[in-house]
Amino acid sequence: MLLTARPGLKASLLFSLCSILVGCKSYEPLPLDETPRLIADPAALVRTVPAGWPGAGAVALDPAAPLDAIGFAVLVLENNPDLKSGRADRGIAEAQVLQAGLLPNPQLSGNYGTLLGGPARFDSWTAGFSEDIKSLITLSAQRGAARFEARKVDADLLWQEWQAVGKARLLFVDTVEQQKLHRLLLENRALFAARAERSGHALAAGDIDLMTATPDLTALGDLDKQIADLDRQILSRQHDIDALLGLSPDVRLRFVDRIDLPPVDPAAIESALSTLPQRRPDLAALQLGYGAQEEKVRGAILAQFPALTFGGTGGSDTSHVLTFGPQITFDLPIFNRNQGNIAIERATRQKLHDEYRNRMNASVGEVTAMLREQALLQRQSAEVRTALVQATSIAERADRAYRVGNIDERTYVDLQMVRLSKQQELVALEQQMLQQQVAMATLTGTGMPPITLSTPDQPSPDPQTAGAE
Repeated sequence: MLLTARPGLKASLLFSLCSILVGCKSYEPLPLDETPRLIADPAALVRTVPAGWPGAGAVALDPAAPLDAIGFAVLVLENNPDLKSGRADRGIAEAQVLQAGLLPNPQLSGNYGTLLGGPARFDSWTAGFSEDIKSLITLSAQRGAARFEARKVDADLLWQEWQAVGKARLLFVDTVEQQKLHRLLLENRALFAARAERSGHALAAGDIDLMTATPDLTALGDLDKQIADLDRQILSRQHDIDALLGLSPDVRLRFVDRIDLPPVDPAAIESALSTLPQRRPDLAALQLGYGAQEEKVRGAILAQFPALTFGGTGGSDTSHVLTFGPQITFDLPIFNRNQGNIAIERATRQKLHDEYRNRMNASVGEVTAMLREQALLQRQSAEVRTALVQATSIAERADRAYRVGNIDERTYVDLQMVRLSKQQELVALEQQMLQQQVAMATLTGTGMPPITLSTPDQPSPDPQTAGAE
């Protein structure tokens, strides 16, 4: 009887082992890339307009043609290397939700004692199973925290995408304004270069002295230096654009020469500040992180329940007496009632609470300060425009006077430089105002749809789709 029972037991154990192995995952290597993969051809960029993007049917996404601000922002959303790697965090968060929702495995124990001698006739054996009851008690809190964390990852990714859109807009503004200034400097350089050339010939012929030729030569040198400095800035911005899209540094994208940004409406922006937590993804992420921490505090309090393992055990001794009964393992909560972990989780919750309040205060303060600065820039811009009209009129009259010999070369050059200075000042003010408009749109979430914070049991939306609406 004993000899026939052993093969049956071995077969059962083998079958159980095979069943477990069938459900296991297998290892597959994922080798690292050993060579860089920068995109050398802009046509290879992903050009899919995200669902819900405003004006999706009218967005021009031909990288070979001049891009507008929306088209460039879409390319950044679809091709930015940091966003691509950031989206991998969603897979990690989903896996963590899966892991947190799994029930703890029951434990199976057993032993087999082979009879080697003595008056008995049978081998002895015992078998038992048990389940950790404490893990079941804290399971709901762990699952809730993991779901909040997964939603937080979505909100963090949405904020990362929104910041990438803001950076794309800033680069677009800087590039267009710098190109405008570059054209302005080149136009004036042509004027001063022609005068410097005539002064050089006259100086070589002895018709004028060095003091007379100096203003033209100095003005041309100053312009050349400004153009050289601006060329370096333009090249730096182009490299930033390439890096934002994962392009090779040799690739040059072109932009349209207009910037279509809605005018600043202080009343609308101040009104948007009241709904900032519903529009700013980073504030939503902090709220979700706080929700996850609340679940962790609840879980730590539930974990005060002493460790309890419940199950059953049975067996047979060498006289073939069969027994079976319950098995309980219970911790005595004398020294450790999880008070340390409770204090840690509560302190962490307080830190997140303060961080959320500080972020809110800082955001409102930044936007309010920008509104004040925007009002000042608008007044200064209006004053510079008025001064530019006057400087242009004076420069035109000076040109006519110089042609008939009523003013000298130095006075003429000085008046032309005044007009150029006002033109440059106006471009700089326009660029600064546009930069602040982009910054305020980013800080207030203007253009973002309201963010609905679902409960942990609800599925989280696609952050890319939500951010594009």
